[in-house]
Formats: sequence, C-alpha cells, structure tokens
Amino acid sequence: MQRHLNLVTSDFEEFEKRILPKFPFCYLIFKTNSENCHVFEVKDISYSGMQISLKNGDMQYKEGEKIAGTLHWGDSSLLVMGTTRWSKDNRAGVEFNNTQVLREEVEAFLKLEHLAKMLKPVHKLKINEDFPPKLKYWLRADGPIEVFVWSHDGGQLSKIQIVIMENFVEWEDIKGLKTARVISKRDINTPLLTEDEFVFKFDSSVDPEKLDKAAGLIAHVDPELLDKDSYEFINLKIRA
Repeated sequence: MQRHLNLVTSDFEEFEKRILPKFPFCYLIFKTNSENCHVFEVKDISYSGMQISLKNGDMQYKEGEKIAGTLHWGDSSLLVMGTTRWSKDNRAGVEFNNTQVLREEVEAFLKLEHLAKMLKPVHKLKINEDFPPKLKYWLRADGPIEVFVWSHDGGQLSKIQIVIMENFVEWEDIKGLKTARVISKRDINTPLLTEDEFVFKFDSSVDPEKLDKAAGLIAHVDPELLDKDSYEFINLKIRA
C-alpha cells in the first residue's frame, strides 16, 4: 500500500507515482436536472470543476455539452452549472461556469471547516480484511480529502499524508516535510483490494500555502477521530 515509484527527477521538479488505499463508496453525488435524470458519483472536485462517474453504463455527456444539476453531500446541497470538458467511458470532467455567484458558493461548499466536518474514520469501519496493517488512521471526505497516518512496527507514527483537492502534504520520519500538487488520479483494481494511483509533482521546497491548508484542516478535525497524542503529534509536524 505504501509502495511508490519515482517517474522523473530533475533539478527543478520531481514527479512521483504513489499507490494509496481507496474507499469503495462515495457519498458525494451529483444529480442532473435533465429530463433523463442521472446520478453520478463525484470522484474529484475543486473550486473550478469536478470529475463525475456513472456506476452503470457509459457517460451520456460529450465534450462541449452543458450540464446542470445539484451536488448532494450529507445535509448540504449546491446547484451547479458547467461544461463537459472531456468524456471517456463512464467518466467526465466538468468545468464550472465562471460566475462570481457560483465561485463564491463553491468556495463556501469546499471550506476547510465543512470538509473537516465531513471526514469519516475509515480505520474504524473494517471494510476490508486486506486493510494495511501499518495504516493507523485513515480519514476521508469523499472526493476532496484523504488523511493517511502510518505507524512503525513499534506503534510510533512514521508517516502522515494529506490530500486536499489538488494539494498534497507529506511528513515522513527522518525525511521530514514535502509538498506537491496532485497531477492525476486513477482507479486500480486488483484481485484483493481497490487502490488509487496518484501522480504528484513535488515542490522544490516546502510550499507554505499547502502547509497552511493542511494545518487548517487538521485544526478543524473532531479530536474524537484521533487519540490525543496522535492529534497533537500531527499538528506539530504539519506546522513545523
């Protein structure tokens, strides 16, 4: 689960491919307003757009088509409109309309406080017998957020990985902090488990803006989702 592969390394940029656990269910959905209503899983979302997936059947929306509907996430909902920018098999990428009102509404929908409220403790759900043994905590908020906390054999925390939309922050024992941009993400299905393959473009030095986002997220996490020592340790390392 923690395996990774360096793709390209230069003096200016570094790309890495990482394989990380994937949760099999998505509670962030998009329901279209069209006559033939469709319900999509939202695989990824940002301030400018989203990637949607149809579980059964091929994507009905083609590149360049307008699309409108409502995002549903727990008790929250948001009407959005946009344009299909790409479509392949059962997936499509949608760019939101660039209006001030919609931008402000999407930003409010994706505020760190709201994202933190939506975090679920996957490590408590026992969804798979193949759950990584060294993954101590796994918090996720569907498409936009993943928090992975790994431990050494002795129980001490060894690695913290935080994905916030297109931002990635990682702290690793001995190696310290790194930040990166998420370049791509795709499903990998193996006989035993489901995984996501991420490609990251790592920053030449730690990006303080990405650290601020990660620290802001952790600051709003319900302390009951983590034990006190781990919560304080994560806060300390991410703010370092």
